[in-house]
Amino acid sequence: MSVVDALARLYPWPVEASDELGDALAFVESGHDPETVVRAGYVAGCLATVLSTPLVLSPLPLWGSLLSVLAVGLCVTHGVHSSPHLLAAVRRTRALGDTPALIGRIVLRMGIQPATESAVRFGAETGEGPLAASLADHVDRAAGTPRTGLLSFAEEWADRFPAVRRSAHLVVSAGSAPEGERTRTLDRALAAVLDGTRDGMAEFTAKIRGPATGLYAFGVMLPLALVALVPAATMAGYPVSIWVFVLVYNLLLPAMLVAVGTWLLVRRPVAFPPPAVTRAHPDVPDRTWPPIVAGLGVAVGGFVAIGHLGSAVLAPIAAVGLGLGVALTGVYHPVATVRGHVRDVEEHLVDALYLIGRQVAEGESVESAIDHAGDRVPGETGDVFADAAGLQRRLHLGVYDAFLGPYGSLADVPSPRARSTASLLAIAAEEGQPAGHAIVSMADHLEELGEVERETRRQLSAVTDTLENTASIFGPMVAGSTVALAGGMVGSGAEAADAATLPTDALAVVVGIYVLTLAVVLTTVSVGLRYGLDRSLVGYRVGRTLTAATAIYVCSVIVAGAFV
Repeated sequence: MSVVDALARLYPWPVEASDELGDALAFVESGHDPETVVRAGYVAGCLATVLSTPLVLSPLPLWGSLLSVLAVGLCVTHGVHSSPHLLAAVRRTRALGDTPALIGRIVLRMGIQPATESAVRFGAETGEGPLAASLADHVDRAAGTPRTGLLSFAEEWADRFPAVRRSAHLVVSAGSAPEGERTRTLDRALAAVLDGTRDGMAEFTAKIRGPATGLYAFGVMLPLALVALVPAATMAGYPVSIWVFVLVYNLLLPAMLVAVGTWLLVRRPVAFPPPAVTRAHPDVPDRTWPPIVAGLGVAVGGFVAIGHLGSAVLAPIAAVGLGLGVALTGVYHPVATVRGHVRDVEEHLVDALYLIGRQVAEGESVESAIDHAGDRVPGETGDVFADAAGLQRRLHLGVYDAFLGPYGSLADVPSPRARSTASLLAIAAEEGQPAGHAIVSMADHLEELGEVERETRRQLSAVTDTLENTASIFGPMVAGSTVALAGGMVGSGAEAADAATLPTDALAVVVGIYVLTLAVVLTTVSVGLRYGLDRSLVGYRVGRTLTAATAIYVCSVIVAGAFV
């Protein structure tokens, strides 16, 4: 029984759920029905309210404490109820990033064999994820009819990505066009979806600059700078309770950061996620306990080391940040290594296809051209083609099995781009010399697609780089310096006058928790904006950021404190 089911069982009364919630749960392939999620949300909100009742005992005004407790319960309930919608929005964004590649496979398949129905089916069968699954479903429903399923598929997704409708109509038109006109129509279909991606991302980037700047200014830098001003108010006779800091820095500000970050992520039109790498990959260990044990060891070591440096109050922050950071980095590092190998394989893929396409157009067989590409193309890309050529010679395999068979050179390379390219090369091997120009077009398409991905990430880099650098370097550095400055001001003020002072040790802990929160939230938002939310990529980047942010914050407090 899952946690959601267990919570839902505690709510015996009937509830009503919206159709939108049911659609979202179906899209994310959840095993829960909408009513179960609604019940679980109510129970979770009640439990959160009960667990937050200690806030009533804080020195805050009673109305503020009661309002905080109520807000926690309502936020938890709303979070549970809205999480399926958010997950569905993120998954649709990731799925739509496959649109240019999906249309590209259909276009290139028609360039080799101009049959619309088989090309559409090929595009669905050679893809992965919700978009390819949706197209396959439409193809199956159109079986036995004059339709291909492509137009109905485009109508389903057009409200989220309008360019797919125009591109699909052009592809269908190309199927009945004369040979000379067909190529131009297919090129226009591919250009339509690529231009739609560019325009959508340019519009999105322009819209988020203001909110992202506000997130940086009012959610990070201004709150951190204000820490140093609080002692002045304390010494002037306006003491600030540490519970105010807990409420603002550990509850309200994190909630605001999550809300704004979610708002940004769900509005991204398309995302180009990294290749999916699971624990089933031979280079990814099944066991995750060694890096977790290493993280625990680092946590203990950090706690002891910081305590010996005379900063015992910072020891828990160092233990949590360093331990969790090292554990996350270790767990997801093998996945990052596999993805690095995938990037190396794809690096010279365009050059290899240009070479193969020219040779096939000149009358050479695809098999022989693959062998030549293995000798002439550098890096991991050339090794993949050389391995495929060797398998063809030794085991007398066809092109498809040499790349994608059980022992193929791409069997352990989870690259949708390379794998769909190998599938098209296998079809080209059956067509012979006429397929040479289609292979060159395939190279052009991959080059254009790669440029679109790089362009969208360049457009977002001003926002994402600022968020990542703030989370890992500048935020912790400013936070540590202001905490040390606040401690120095309180100490000097206490010597000069008999004034109530702010407990700076508790302040260092509260701000330290805020620094760790920034490392998690800002890094997640940055990765989601640039690549789309991917658990392993987010985990790896968050682990690295936590490690750096914790070390910089602790060192900043100690070093700045020595000079204040």
